Amino acid sequence: MEKLYEGKAKIVYKTEDPDRYILYFKDTATAFDATKKAYIEGKGDLNNTISSIIFEILEKKGIKTHFIRKLSNREMLVWRAKRFDVEVVVRNIAAGSICKRLGLEEGKAFERPIVEFFYKNDALHDPLLCHEHILLLNLLTEEQIHLLRNMALKVNEVLKTFFKEHGLLLVDFKLEFGELPDGNLAVVDEISPDTCRLWDEKTGEKLDKDRFRFDLGDLLEGYRKVLEKIHG
Repeated sequence: MEKLYEGKAKIVYKTEDPDRYILYFKDTATAFDATKKAYIEGKGDLNNTISSIIFEILEKKGIKTHFIRKLSNREMLVWRAKRFDVEVVVRNIAAGSICKRLGLEEGKAFERPIVEFFYKNDALHDPLLCHEHILLLNLLTEEQIHLLRNMALKVNEVLKTFFKEHGLLLVDFKLEFGELPDGNLAVVDEISPDTCRLWDEKTGEKLDKDRFRFDLGDLLEGYRKVLEKIHG
């Protein structure tokens, strides 16, 4: 297969169908603008499996994604999408960068979800964007900003309920969006412990990439616990 793009955690390959790509999940872990890196065998398998489960749930709830089907342990078949250079972060509980920016105590639950936009630009270290910045840079239209915000909140509603049913707290998560060949806006990339903060509801144990970022324990052990809880 022809390689189209290789990122930190995935490789995108073309298929014989110009509207369908294959995502290959790598065993690499990165943090802090890739200044911290590691090879962790089995990580790609776990992220592909967890992402496939979550995408299937979103599709069943009427939320459009680029997911078609899981092909193998590390491969996912997806629709081609014109990705937006904006990442959307939804926060239910204070953790990560918002604590540092606003002086919040980690673990503070928000009365309602907070939606933030970030510029997907490695050279600028993915800065936080306000509404006017997005329009100034022509990253999204006014209508698209509202659509993505509403879609992100709907994803949050579905996933927060789903994870809670399986003993997990959805602290926050990052979404990427794109335009599919049929013109629909869709959730793209992946949704996994690499892109979500997930805490054990009873113990508060962190089961996401913070384990790697801050040396909190074995990364694979955390990801396996997530998979066991949501998939039995």
